[in-house]
Amino acid sequence: MEFIQQIIFLLLTAAAIWLFSRKITELRRNINLGRPEDFTGHSAERWRNVILLAFGQKKMFAKPLVAVFHFVIYAGFIIINIEVIEILVDGLFGFHRVLASPLDAFYPWLINAFEFLAVAVILVCLIFLARRNVLKVRRLNLPELDGFPRNDANIILITEIILMSLFLTLNATDTILQVRGIYPYADNSTGNFAFSSLLHPLFERLGDSTLIGVERAAWWMHIIGIFAFLNYLPYSKHLHILFAFPNAYYARLQPQGKMQNMPEIQKEVLYAMQPELAPSVNEEPPKRFGAKDIFDLSWRNLLDAYSCTECGRCTASCPANITGKLLSPRKIMMATRDRMEEVGRNIRTNGEFKDDGRSLLHNYISQEEIRACTTCNACVEACPVAISPLDIIVQLRRYQAMEESNVPAEWSAMFSNTENNFAPWKFSPDDRDKWIES
Repeated sequence: MEFIQQIIFLLLTAAAIWLFSRKITELRRNINLGRPEDFTGHSAERWRNVILLAFGQKKMFAKPLVAVFHFVIYAGFIIINIEVIEILVDGLFGFHRVLASPLDAFYPWLINAFEFLAVAVILVCLIFLARRNVLKVRRLNLPELDGFPRNDANIILITEIILMSLFLTLNATDTILQVRGIYPYADNSTGNFAFSSLLHPLFERLGDSTLIGVERAAWWMHIIGIFAFLNYLPYSKHLHILFAFPNAYYARLQPQGKMQNMPEIQKEVLYAMQPELAPSVNEEPPKRFGAKDIFDLSWRNLLDAYSCTECGRCTASCPANITGKLLSPRKIMMATRDRMEEVGRNIRTNGEFKDDGRSLLHNYISQEEIRACTTCNACVEACPVAISPLDIIVQLRRYQAMEESNVPAEWSAMFSNTENNFAPWKFSPDDRDKWIES
């Protein structure tokens, strides 16, 4: 019977890893649909960002209480899952608490620490559920979260509660079985654990066989839940648990107010001012000025989209959104990710991308949204995982202005004045200093 359980566990583990790897490979392919952009160099500063932003969650502490709560869940996810190593070894080789003997007296301390985190995670998840569904914090209840995004957050929080409860349940039943001297539980006696022992009154009246059934059910449901959670991540905003680390490493290091120029445009301006520098042979024109679809964005923009936590701090900081404009930086990132997923399904179905007559601009993001942006960088500053919605917005606006010639009248006047007068105002350069005379 134990051998059959090991085979089932092996097949389950292999299937979970294979499904997860296949989806991650697909996400990597989608990210690589973006154009190349160099983010090499400055490795020391990049690793510093990983430590501060991803591991340390530095920007989260702009809201200290929420940051502490989030850190509890984060620490619980990272640290408690160390016990998954023991579960994997036990499941694959038919052991029971394989680390108990090697770690000896340290093992109960380790499990007690896990249980403390498990209880803390349950409490924090309940608080976060209340904030979303009872208190209805504004940034967590904006229209772009309607449907799956709102359900996604609740599903993850409830799943965390269930996983932690199963962990405490299997510990409680296990320690009762140890006291009763039931094989194999008694072979690695650990003593009672601090929090799971509080559950003993719920299980002490159960018979041995029933108690073993409860312990085994909790054990299996716990590991199956972890495998399910693993394969749910790539479809969820909680993918940031994994992608926050590369996103922090490849963070933009230049000053936030610095705009990225297009070399192709710079060349045209240079050739207009110094025609002798223009090449004698026509150069291949750029495929597109700005960005209309995800293929025109860089791979870094697309990594941003998959790393988005949907926390809404960017939107809550956006002055355009605060004053009632249509723009929501969070929605920009969600729309980019949705378009990537649509393109990915197209490629999976056809073997390559077949033009579907749709694009990121217009079909997913409207001109009203991108025109509302003041390029103040508030969204970039607020993001806890170094995402830049502004970079995508600017590239979409460039496309509208340079490819579609579709800009507000005020912008057209400014462009014309800049071209003719070298300033946004309709004054001749010779008249600029006349204000001194008044």
